[in-house]
Amino acid sequence: MSATPPVRIALSRRGYPGLDDAPLPEGAELVLPDEGAPTDDAALRALAADCDGLVVSTPDRVDAELFDAAPRLKVVALVAVGFDNVDLDEARRRGIVVTHTPGVLADATADLAFSLILMARRLLVPALDTTRAGEWGAFDPQAFLGLQVAGATLGIVGYGDIGSAVGRRGAGFGMTVLQHSRSPRPEDGIAEAVGLDELLERSDVVSLNVPRTPETAGLIGARELDLLGPRGTLVSTARGGVVDEDALLAALREGRIHSAGLDVFATEPLTDAASPLLHEPRLVCLPHIGSASVETRTAMTRMALRNVTAVLSGDDAPNVVPPLRG
Repeated sequence: MSATPPVRIALSRRGYPGLDDAPLPEGAELVLPDEGAPTDDAALRALAADCDGLVVSTPDRVDAELFDAAPRLKVVALVAVGFDNVDLDEARRRGIVVTHTPGVLADATADLAFSLILMARRLLVPALDTTRAGEWGAFDPQAFLGLQVAGATLGIVGYGDIGSAVGRRGAGFGMTVLQHSRSPRPEDGIAEAVGLDELLERSDVVSLNVPRTPETAGLIGARELDLLGPRGTLVSTARGGVVDEDALLAALREGRIHSAGLDVFATEPLTDAASPLLHEPRLVCLPHIGSASVETRTAMTRMALRNVTAVLSGDDAPNVVPPLRG
């Protein structure tokens, strides 16, 4: 009889923090990409080919073609809370469990959302660029004249773990907090639940914290930006595609909103240095780093590997992705 092959778990990227003491099935072999190896779809398929488990991140596409290339695959564990990069229907058809990492990145992402609010509303990026360029001139009472955050009204679209964490930070700044969610949320004494249009009309700052689904694609376009108005600031740590980027650029250029900050984009990574998104002075652009703290990424890695270990040990995974709502 031939020996049973060892359990193999592929990781799409090198450098996940927390691997040294992460929970693994006994005798499991970790399969890592070579240093400097490509991170494209073909490379991921080759990496996963003889593996039982696969650990991926948001940029990694997990679809039928990958499943065809990896017939041993039993579980895909996302080091992310969002899962729109995975073909869930195809995974379920093949009996492959898909997991994610909810509940551990809310504070890090909310910190980043609030950083975007401050950077955008107070025009901190143009001020920083001017200082670094050695162009700090004589005092000008109109230079970098932003808008106040403390005491403003904060509207949160998507009041789950991340959205409510943003709301707590807003309350700490003395902001009036409004929220709009697809599902009813319990009263928390911080946010008033309102409709989306009312939220946009009443808010000075809007923070987007929703997944990308058919329902939320293009959620914020020209009409919604006009409701926000010329003193409004829009920030998104949600998913690319929730905001119509062309409409956002037009609204900024025409002064129909004050400022914006994006950590997510319709096309990622955003590598075109000529992209107009990167040259709009009132738009702050960050490279999808909402969860990028040592503590959070370590917790996410360990959670992902706990999910893999559970499935490969014959147990239920603690963090299976929920069914998508339309």
